[in-house]
Amino acid sequence: MPTSVARASVGLRSERGPILGALMLATGLIAIDATILATAVPSIVRDLGGYQQFPWLFSAYLLAQAVSVPIYSRFADTVGRKPIILIGIALFLLGSALCGFAGSMLWLILFRIVQGLGAGAVTPMSMTIVGDIYTVAERAKVQGYIASVWGVSSVVGPALGGVFAQLGAWRWIFFVNVPLCALAAWMLLTHYREKKQVQRHRIDVAGAVLLTVGLTGVILGLLEGGSAWAWISVPSAACFGIGALALIVFFFVERRTAEPIIDFALVTRRLILITTIIAFGIGALLIGVTSFAPAYLEGSLGIVPLLSGLAVAALTLGWPIAAGYSGRLYLRIGFRRTALLGMGISTVAAIALAVSGPWPNPFTVAAIVFALGFGLGWTSAPSLVAAQASVGWGERGVVTGMSAFARSAGSAVGVAILGAISNAVIAQGVGPQDAATIVAASTWVFVGAAVAAALTFIAVLFMPRDGAVPSE
Repeated sequence: MPTSVARASVGLRSERGPILGALMLATGLIAIDATILATAVPSIVRDLGGYQQFPWLFSAYLLAQAVSVPIYSRFADTVGRKPIILIGIALFLLGSALCGFAGSMLWLILFRIVQGLGAGAVTPMSMTIVGDIYTVAERAKVQGYIASVWGVSSVVGPALGGVFAQLGAWRWIFFVNVPLCALAAWMLLTHYREKKQVQRHRIDVAGAVLLTVGLTGVILGLLEGGSAWAWISVPSAACFGIGALALIVFFFVERRTAEPIIDFALVTRRLILITTIIAFGIGALLIGVTSFAPAYLEGSLGIVPLLSGLAVAALTLGWPIAAGYSGRLYLRIGFRRTALLGMGISTVAAIALAVSGPWPNPFTVAAIVFALGFGLGWTSAPSLVAAQASVGWGERGVVTGMSAFARSAGSAVGVAILGAISNAVIAQGVGPQDAATIVAASTWVFVGAAVAAALTFIAVLFMPRDGAVPSE
């Protein structure tokens, strides 16, 4: 067992309780960040300018997170989980502090990259450590604790974001992360004792560079095409051409590397492949709602950021409620059936959001995204636990990291595609100050999110049928 902690009862008062508390706090870092920024985007744009560049606030963060996740995960299976998660917390703290002092949209985007590099370690390591110290049956209960973090964040995040935005103090959106980072690091240092399998490792520099260049080229082409330059132009061809070439070369390089960043041999396993695709789709769907819905409500109705944030917060409230009970459900009916039920609910909700787009209403949005989040709670956790349960300790970090990478990559690509759709509609309309133009652009974004949901549901259909869930 990777830790010296006895397998006693599950809960914060058990022997493993301090570790669980530290992981809940570390997860809270990312959970707060995921819900607090979107509500303040209009305020940030008014202060720093660059409305058409605001999707980069999410893309740059998600790109850095996506590229770094597999690197961190590879090292976690060699040097251990603890040093990696501590590095991630330190980077997230540094990035948050720098974002708070950013003087322009460009600097804010650059500092978000530092934050993303930190999140790339915190997210998968938290999930991996849970997989290390708890059995599948125990994880069904632990999910309730982890889900409570997202539940609290779903209320605290948008509320804080909205309050700071209304007070003209949006920089405190980033500063609030600093004490949380310090406390999480201290708790892990003092309570988490890890027995790791020390191995020699090689840094896959070529793979890291190729993956970064490939994703950056594709995302840059999607975000700036039709805005900074025409879709059919030399810059557009260069971005997509270089990006595609780098990703193709990356695939062949990884197949020959002893310790690849992404082990494509794992993807040949049907369960790992399908759960990775599901994670990618969830990432794209999430970003389509959380990143654009606040600006949609504020730009069309003129409501204050606090109210728009609370409306969208219903998504991250529905998610933990469902996730807290998903363990009992998949232990009874299996991983596949639970994920199918959840993704079916999310797909219907995403379609409803697209249909209701021309008639903006915060109560309608809140009800729909609550259902969407509820469905994702029954999709995300079972698919991840199924993948973790299919491998041993030596591969669990890589498998968890692959899922986190896919979700981050899905979010990065999703926000790029949906941002391109939004910018194209705005360019043909009156401009970002016109309510009707914002409604039209947002509606098409929601249509794109509904398509992502439908494709993800199809992917869930291909999950292997599971019998009795193993207890490890």
